[in-house]
Amino acid sequence: MSKVILGLTISLDGFAEDINGSVNPLYSDLEQLEESEVMTEFKTKTGAVVMSGKEFYMADDLDGYADGYEFQGPIFIFTDKVPDKHPKENDLISFTFVTSGVDDAIREAKVVAGDKDVNIIGSALTAQLCLKTDLIDELQVDIIPRFLNEGYRPFDNIGDLNKRVERILVKELPAGRVHIRYNILTIGKF
Repeated sequence: MSKVILGLTISLDGFAEDINGSVNPLYSDLEQLEESEVMTEFKTKTGAVVMSGKEFYMADDLDGYADGYEFQGPIFIFTDKVPDKHPKENDLISFTFVTSGVDDAIREAKVVAGDKDVNIIGSALTAQLCLKTDLIDELQVDIIPRFLNEGYRPFDNIGDLNKRVERILVKELPAGRVHIRYNILTIGKF
C-alpha cells in the first residue's frame, strides 16, 4: 500500500534549517547517507516527490535535477513562482508546478505514484504546512549529531494538531545519524 511520507533532517537542538534557511549544515554525511540501506530502500519505494519552490530553487542549476537528483521520477513543486524556462527532464524525471497549494501537489503526486510512495522533501515550513493537512501517513525524522543554535524548527507554528504519532522504526546510520519513522494517526481514527 502506498504512503505519503514527510521526511526531514534536524539538528540535535531541533532545527531543520540554519539561520540562512539552508539545510546544507545537516548533510555533512551526504555521501554516506546516499549509500545507506535506508536511503536505497527509500529511493526504490518512491513513486513521486513533492517539494516546495524554496527547496526546488535551492539548486544552482535547475537542469541538473535531470542528471543528478537522487529521486529519478515525477517531481511536484508547490510554488507561486513557475520558472520562465521549464527545467530539463529525462525518461524518468518530470516536473509539475502546482500553484494551488501543498494539498493539491500531494494529491496529484499520489495519482502519479500509483502503488509507490510519495516522498515529501521537507524544510521547516514544508513540514509545518504538511502536518496541518490530513494527507501525511508517515513522518521520517533523521537526527544529525550537531547543534545549529539558531535557525528554523519544523515543529513550531503547527498549532493544536489533531494528530498523534506511533514510532515504527529507529535505526542508527553512519556518522551518528539516527533515523526514526512514525506513523501519523489522526485522533479519532484509531
